[in-house]
Amino acid sequence: MLKGKHIILGICGGIAAYKSAYLLRLLIKAGAEVQVVITPAGKEFITPVTLSALSGKPVISEFFTANTGSWNSHVDLGLWADAMVIAPATASTIGKMANGVADNMLVTTYLSAKAPVFVAPAMDLDMFAHPSTQRNLQLLRQYGNHIIEPASGELASHLVGKGRMEEPENIVKVLEEYFAASQSLACKRIMVTAGPTYEKIDPVRYIGNYSSGKMGYAIAEECASRGAEVVIISGPVSLKAENQSIKVVDVESAQEMYDASVKEFPRCDAAIMCAAVADYCVENQSSHKIKREHDELPVIRLKKNPDIAASLGTMKSDRQVLAGFALETDNEDANAVEKLHRKHLDFIVLNSLNEPGAGFKTDTNKVTIIDNTGNRRVYDLKSKRLVAKDIVDVLIEKMP
Repeated sequence: MLKGKHIILGICGGIAAYKSAYLLRLLIKAGAEVQVVITPAGKEFITPVTLSALSGKPVISEFFTANTGSWNSHVDLGLWADAMVIAPATASTIGKMANGVADNMLVTTYLSAKAPVFVAPAMDLDMFAHPSTQRNLQLLRQYGNHIIEPASGELASHLVGKGRMEEPENIVKVLEEYFAASQSLACKRIMVTAGPTYEKIDPVRYIGNYSSGKMGYAIAEECASRGAEVVIISGPVSLKAENQSIKVVDVESAQEMYDASVKEFPRCDAAIMCAAVADYCVENQSSHKIKREHDELPVIRLKKNPDIAASLGTMKSDRQVLAGFALETDNEDANAVEKLHRKHLDFIVLNSLNEPGAGFKTDTNKVTIIDNTGNRRVYDLKSKRLVAKDIVDVLIEKMP
């Protein structure tokens, strides 16, 4: 899985840097092209000459070469890489990465990286367990980085505990598994709905909700990262798709989202209905702005919007997977299960507005996934990027 891949290997100043030579050798042996970026402190533990001999490339440490003045572009490196691995990652570098302190070539390259980043911490047990280090690692997870947990054993201090950099063979295995998973939806077409719908009252007012679209866009990005062709049918949001292969269909009303979904779904292998669609629209929509007139109040009559997920459930073939969302405020489980069966979904993602950090506008979510066989998976509060990974994992399990 690593043959032909472009890997940036970041090395920090720690005794575990000696393992980086073994890791580099294994990556080269697997067919990867590796560019080493080392911090100034890292050169105190392993020499650039050793690393250059193993990689076949000059080692980058500074922003420019002192003798020639040639510039090392962190932007070009970030675009070149298929993955970035920082091993060992010290507490200092982890802190800089988490807080955007771009004072060396390694952290600047990290901030420019478009590819997935894998971080293999290595430090003494007390440093690893310190609340500041754990907070920084959690921030990196929320940013979408992959943390390769350190092992337990004897450390450089001769104390025994958690802090040993994971063995190079296991780091390579993590990378291979990632690239294998990145093709798990290859040749599949996935439809995602996201964001709110707006139902006009008059030309300047509407009925809507607080959905930001963050969850739906995170799911679309995750599907695309695994090789799928993705179309996202999006209500009015301020988000843009990061992956250029994602096709965005912009809509405003529930009827427009219904029409687009019915058009796209027959050509899809799966659909994840994440949008917060308005259940009702205005029957007596005004063609002009409603004015305040004496004490007379306008009367707004509502009518039901089409149920998009239920309509797709009746259209769904045996080769297709259909998933929905249930955002509830009471009787959460019962309402979600009823919706799951009524709309003929393969699984439903339940989240509750009663859970702090879940629901509209947040960067985090806490979900329970219930499938049509009764299986129930309860997840902890985590970033919506990581929630998207959990949801897509379940989707892949359900694919024929």
